[in-house]
Amino acid sequence: MKRTALFYEWGDETTAVGIQIPDIPGAVTAGDTFEDAYNAAIEIAHICLEERVADGRAVPMPSSARAHHDHDDYANMGWGMIEIDITPYLGKTEKVNVTLPGFVIQRIDRYVRDHNVKSRSSFLADAALEKLGRI
Repeated sequence: MKRTALFYEWGDETTAVGIQIPDIPGAVTAGDTFEDAYNAAIEIAHICLEERVADGRAVPMPSSARAHHDHDDYANMGWGMIEIDITPYLGKTEKVNVTLPGFVIQRIDRYVRDHNVKSRSSFLADAALEKLGRI
């Protein structure tokens, strides 16, 4: 999951800043400052993903921010994006052989180079997960 929406409620002198990550069930946390809550959100996201994998449940794919925009649960909350790397939760990597037109490979390699993507394989995995997430 490269990016997913997070929703937050500002705290005050007596309440903490709360954060929810709707795409990761159970990923709800808080902190005394926004920075503390954000760091706690990353931590709880990983804990929830680890628990899902340990229980044999699927790793959730990110929804678009638009999917959450009009949801009543988040009506009066601020929102932003959080970057969570889900690849450690997807299982052992396997090598496959694919055949692609040269033009496609050139475009993939250019994208990988220009967007600081880890590798061609990483690009293809992200593209496949994005496509599969829409099913």
